[in-house]
Amino acid sequence: MRLKPIGKADIARLIPHQGAMCLLAGVSHWDEDRIGCHADSHRDPDNPLRQQGRLGAACAIEYAAQAMALHGALLAGYEEAPRAGYLTSVREVRLAVATLDEVAADLEIEVERLMGDENNVMYRFTVSAAGQELACGRAAVRLDAARHLDDEGAQA
Repeated sequence: MRLKPIGKADIARLIPHQGAMCLLAGVSHWDEDRIGCHADSHRDPDNPLRQQGRLGAACAIEYAAQAMALHGALLAGYEEAPRAGYLTSVREVRLAVATLDEVAADLEIEVERLMGDENNVMYRFTVSAAGQELACGRAAVRLDAARHLDDEGAQA
């Protein structure tokens, strides 16, 4: 596993999400198949994903998606923001809590690349805190989104 410290400033440079939307605080480990990240932004009252003061557990998918984007950027050796991408599907999602905002411990986000090529990737993800699984599932990601869409928004 690669152990060079990766903090919030590094993450913000490597993923498209900036400012308060950059949810991850750091990386604990990563290699060609997986990445482990941590976050404390779920406790921030100004978290942009909160609605009516609450952060729904489904927002764990966004934390995992940012870890996926970061993993892709690290694998590609990006020095700047990576290619644009988007989630095409999430499956087998299980949420063990209703909200994340009351979770006292930092979130631990683990994503594992199951398969993929340069444009499509499938990941398994788990979001936990203090040893308790909060959310898990699988997600498919489409990379280079802009390149695959023509001017009318239809697939090229």
